[in-house]
Amino acid sequence: MDGKIANRSEEITEEQWLEVNEFNRFIVNDFLDNQTHLSNRSVNAYRSALRIFFVWCKDNLQDKKCIDIKKKEFLRYINWLVKRGISESGIKFKKSAVSSLNKFIENFYEDEYPMFRNFVTSEIQIPKTGNVFQKEPLTPEEVQYLCDELAKREEWQKIAYIKFTYSTGCRRAESRQLLKEVVDYEPKRKMIEIVDENGIKQTVESVSYKTHDIRCKGRSTQGKIRKLQFGEDVMQALKKWLEIRGEDDCPYMFVVKQKNGDTRQVGENIFNDWCIGEFSEIVGRRLTPHGFRRSRATNLVLYDHRSLETAQKLLGHESSETTQMYVIREDSEDADEAFV
Repeated sequence: MDGKIANRSEEITEEQWLEVNEFNRFIVNDFLDNQTHLSNRSVNAYRSALRIFFVWCKDNLQDKKCIDIKKKEFLRYINWLVKRGISESGIKFKKSAVSSLNKFIENFYEDEYPMFRNFVTSEIQIPKTGNVFQKEPLTPEEVQYLCDELAKREEWQKIAYIKFTYSTGCRRAESRQLLKEVVDYEPKRKMIEIVDENGIKQTVESVSYKTHDIRCKGRSTQGKIRKLQFGEDVMQALKKWLEIRGEDDCPYMFVVKQKNGDTRQVGENIFNDWCIGEFSEIVGRRLTPHGFRRSRATNLVLYDHRSLETAQKLLGHESSETTQMYVIREDSEDADEAFV
């Protein structure tokens, strides 16, 4: 089993999922269908965690039904996650996902399985793995170095992803929604007044683009609809990628080629693979997709000397206090100052 998904993305393919026994697949789907209080993003996170668990069960527990799994067997799963190098928070979520499913079975299937008890108990502790990673932002020079190295490898889609994600400060679920039609959009040009690092006011031209509507994180279960703003360098990177990609029927910007030759929209975990794998290797420390968001906020304030409010508008935070948490210091709806 370790060779199948231990060193790969945590995204289980449909082919892998269909190999799991029908009973477990039905219970998981029924559980997810009844999580009406959760956002779509949270439901997807639970789906991913539960699929990982039951694919593991298929390969390590002879595909046992979930109602027959024992506590000691689940402990083996926790130990397997630890050996994979999963962070403590990641293991805690995967544990809670299985526990939530068990509670669902206890409540909704009490008549069918009166003897079933939740095998995820408080006695099962998460080991202190030490895999709590520092949130050190990339400097502007490191972002450029990363793109330069990928250019040498002709990794044009990855460059387009980095530039778009960093420029907009968006999350991975938002990056994957980008449509390739944006390369036909017209730029927004505006003369604005900024204050440079010496405190001198200057009038400069801001050139930026806005995306189509993208569903972003928000308080409601459906999230918040926003148009993300990005710069001219991003537009050139997107056009370069589409030029190399060629013609296909998929409307999304970031895609993967399937075995049958079709092109489909990427899953969020592809971005994890890129960051934790190749990108981390290039810059010499661990990167995550969310790190680009944190880096953008920090660099706008510390290196570009823009206001916290500009970073707040760019990231779509309702409060500047939230943005302040993103900015790691060494001691309008638009964010035009970010694109000069």
